[in-house]
Parts: sequence; C-alpha cells; structure tokens
Amino acid sequence: MKDATTTTQLDVEAIKQDFPLLSKGFHGESIVYLDSAASSQRPTCVIDTMSGYYNYSHANVHRGVYKLAEEADRLYENARMAAGRFIGAPDPAREIVFTKNATEAINLIAYSWGMHRLHEGDVVVVTEIDHHANLVPWIMLHEARGVELRVIPMRDDYLLDLDNLEETVDGAKLVACTLMSNVLGTIPPFRKIADAAHNAGAIVVADGAQLVPHAHVDVQELGCDFLAFSGHKMLGPTGIGVLWGKADLLDSMPPFMGGGGMILDVKFEGIVPAEIPTRFEAGTPPIAEAVGLTAAIEYLDKIGMDNIIRHDTELTAYTIESLKETFGGDITIMGPDTTENRGGVISLALKDIHPHDLAQVLDESNVCIRAGHHCAKPLMRRLGTSATARASFYLYNDTSDTDRLIEALAKAASIFG
Repeated sequence: MKDATTTTQLDVEAIKQDFPLLSKGFHGESIVYLDSAASSQRPTCVIDTMSGYYNYSHANVHRGVYKLAEEADRLYENARMAAGRFIGAPDPAREIVFTKNATEAINLIAYSWGMHRLHEGDVVVVTEIDHHANLVPWIMLHEARGVELRVIPMRDDYLLDLDNLEETVDGAKLVACTLMSNVLGTIPPFRKIADAAHNAGAIVVADGAQLVPHAHVDVQELGCDFLAFSGHKMLGPTGIGVLWGKADLLDSMPPFMGGGGMILDVKFEGIVPAEIPTRFEAGTPPIAEAVGLTAAIEYLDKIGMDNIIRHDTELTAYTIESLKETFGGDITIMGPDTTENRGGVISLALKDIHPHDLAQVLDESNVCIRAGHHCAKPLMRRLGTSATARASFYLYNDTSDTDRLIEALAKAASIFG
C-alpha cells in the first residue's frame, strides 16, 4: 500500500488491494461494499496480525510469568496504549477499558455509573438522532429508576435543534450524544453540547462508533467525560470495543461484572476490586481482537485520519449530486443538504420502492447496502418511515462505486416502474 499521508487524495485502487474480500465477486463482477456504517472490511495486515498472534504468541494475559504469557501481556497492553493515543487520551494505561463493542461500553457507564448515581427524578438528556446503543441503556434506567429522560430534537434540515439547549440540560446529571448519526450522517456540534452540559453540572457521554473510524477525534478537544467506539467499524475485528473515561470517574465506579481478573482479593464476606481499568475487564479479555485493533489503528494512522474524512466528504458530495441529477424528484435523501455537517452516510428512498426490495435488487448487481431501521427507531418515527435504504462509504470506496450504485438503483427503478 502506498503511503497516502503525502497527498490529500487517497489512492483507492491501491487501498482496495489490501482488502481481500473486495476482490470477491459473483458472475464476473466485483463486490461494491457500501455498508461500512454497520461494519467495515478488514485489511490483510489485520487478518495476518491476528493469525500471527494465534500461531506464535497466544497465552492468557495477566496470569502467567512465563515468557509466552509475558509476550501476550505486552501485546494486549500495547493495544490499550494504541487505542488511547488514537483518541488523545491523557492516561491510556488507566483510562482505556476494553469491552466487546461500543454498546457494551455505554451499558458499562449506565450500570456502573448510572445505577449508583441516578435516582428517581434525576435527568438524563439524549438526542433524537442517536443509535439504540446510546438510547436504550438510558431508557432502561428511566424504567428501572424513574429517571427523567429529555430529548434534544432534530430540525427539519436534519440537524439538532439547539435553540433551547441550556433549558434542556438544566439540572441534568448526564448528557449522551452521538458524534455522527448512523442514519443521516449528521455531525452535531458536540463541543457546544458538552460545554452546555458541563455548565449545568452534567457528565457527557459521546458515542463515537460512527465518527472515530473516519475522522481525527480527540477526547480533550471534544470535552466529553466518556467516549465509546467499536473496533469492527474501523477496520478491526469484531468482538472488541473501547471505553475511554476520565480516570477520576472510572476510579469512582464499581465493577460492571464479577469474576476472575477484576479483583485484588476475594473472601466469602466480600471482594476488593482491582485498580482501573482492570476492574472492568472480568474474565479472559479479547486478546487476539486487541492485537488486531492495534494493526487497524496503525493502518489508519498510515493513511491519515484527515485524509480519510476529506475523502469521505468528497465522495459523499459526488454521490448526493449524482443521485439528484439521475433521479430528480423520484429520490429522497435524508440528511443535511451540504457536507459541512455530515459524514459518509446516505439514507434514501427511491419512488415508493420498499427499502428491502431495493437492497435485494442491488444485491443482484453485487452492490451491498443496508435496509432497515438501522437501530434508530425513534429517528425513523421522526422521519415518518419504518425503514430506509442506506449507503455508507469508507476509505476503500470511490466514484466508481457510486456509479455502480446509481446503475443498480436505476435498474431497480425500472423493475418497479
């Protein structure tokens, strides 16, 4: 792979060669993968690194004193440091917790912090554009504890309505907000929300699952107290997520799960939990997945996050313009009109074709898109639909993929009249 950090344009053809699955085809035609918002593909270096770990370095971590176990320890803790550096964590060794995904990371906050700090009448603020992962845990607290749930609404232009932000967060204990909508591509002004929340005395949770893989994200610049993201959306393996939290907050929180590895001492009368972050990593952690995540981070660093978000933005603009030119009033694109406040996610409706039918016809042309509610049912209700068809881009997509998408959509339009 060429080093893309020296240019503002990605060599997508070279990058595609690093992803074995993208060379897979059916009926003599390659796959166009446009579902990275759900899960990205993995480059060979990630796959090989994990295979190398299993072949030559595997042992359980934090348990053995033999050389092989110490090597596994080193690789696992290196992954913690790499994840921390990637998001600008001040103290990665203490502030990075490995989970199985971003959903588990947010649930960890809800149960370890929320269940012990929130009571009936306390206020949690969420947004109308959030994914279920950053909604359901707080709704469950509402149901279990009588926590008041307030919602920052979406405007008709698909941006958040912040006119009454100070009033909405007044008295709140916690404010949770996505960094980018997985349906609309909307990128909220997170720092503005975080500052208002902190002025009201609330802590701030950022769901970074969609933005962290695509743009430079620094937790200190964001002003959040917690950040969650997933490895499988950023070229890494499934089964590993990352929770960053301020050390003083993590240190004040009890363990999320009990078992081996998360304790200093166990007696029948009680336990003494380990220091952070170990107290939150009960049992055997995702060791090979952490090693794979390190390789994914190194790959992204080599490409350059600024280059990736610029590429996403340019490709999204090209795609929106091409869709409008081709289909005119027959297509509805749900998301901001410009790329100033949006990422590489496009939800659309074509004529009155059901999104599932649309996705199935596109699959016949080897074009992979998502169809459904995208784990954002409150947002679907706001949009007045039960489902959308969604194309999402990453560093291995280019205008030729957009052109294939439009050809397949035109085919679907002709089939359904």
